[in-house]
Amino acid sequence: MFRSTLIACGLIIATLAQAQDYPNRPLRMISPNPPSGANDTIGRIIALKLGEVLGQTMVIDNRGGAGGTLGAEIAAQANADGYTLLAGSVSTHSFSPALRSKLNYDPVKDFTPISLFAISQNLLVANPSLKVSSVKELVALAQSKPKALNYASGGTGSTSHYAIALFVHRAGIDKDTVHIPYKGGAPSVAATMSGETQFYFGPMASMTSQVQAGKLRALAVGGIKRSPTLPDVPTVAEAGIPTYQSFGWFGMLAPAKTPEPVIRKLNQAVATAVNSADISQRFLQLGVDPVHNTPAEFRSFIADQLVRYRTAVKELGLKAD
Repeated sequence: MFRSTLIACGLIIATLAQAQDYPNRPLRMISPNPPSGANDTIGRIIALKLGEVLGQTMVIDNRGGAGGTLGAEIAAQANADGYTLLAGSVSTHSFSPALRSKLNYDPVKDFTPISLFAISQNLLVANPSLKVSSVKELVALAQSKPKALNYASGGTGSTSHYAIALFVHRAGIDKDTVHIPYKGGAPSVAATMSGETQFYFGPMASMTSQVQAGKLRALAVGGIKRSPTLPDVPTVAEAGIPTYQSFGWFGMLAPAKTPEPVIRKLNQAVATAVNSADISQRFLQLGVDPVHNTPAEFRSFIADQLVRYRTAVKELGLKAD
């Protein structure tokens, strides 16, 4: 008994010493996305600032593929010492786990949450030639002209497909409208601007400039609250569909069993990075809301999002390609 108590005390002291000295070498952040995409850009911005706050180089390791699950799997299997982090997202911890029956990681058990760092609004837009200026008007038009309106998505099983499919379903116009899948968000936006499709629901970051230029008309955002980037645009819930919620999120995670003192230090560093004036400004320019929470709050958030996505995927009958 005495010997086991000494060993336990020794482990606690060693862990505290490790945290006190942490970090004393470069860190690696796995970005589960191809370089230069919107998701990678958001993760890269916070990672570089986090390295600055911690006083160490942050090496960004792009491991894109399989909807972000490839990078998440690599992070889950890394050493739990605080030197490998994951820029997790709705793709790695909400949508993919809900959509795919088999993953090589558990989104809850294999990770220790650190903090959310960004919320990326989804934006419902319409071609300006469509004589609608609200969600109610879009729904009424679709119901009055069955099969006359096409809507775009970034491909069957993509997060933009989830956003738009959930919208037309909850609005009751899924049988009145036609889904046109494209190979990514950019072609979807282009198709909606050209009039090939009439409306689209996808990441705001890729459409803010087109809305401001009058090339797209913003009807609603999919988040819990309005975005500071487009404060006059209501949420879908405000616009009359109270059960609707769809937004992108980004958060920092570590492999499971990473020491708590290390997680605490990383959480404080993320808070400092997110609250800095330069990061807040850069995020808002991208149409991204800077956020921060505790590890416990982030864990609850992930669990809630998993339930929401699994329920909606089942409701919609979505399947991965």
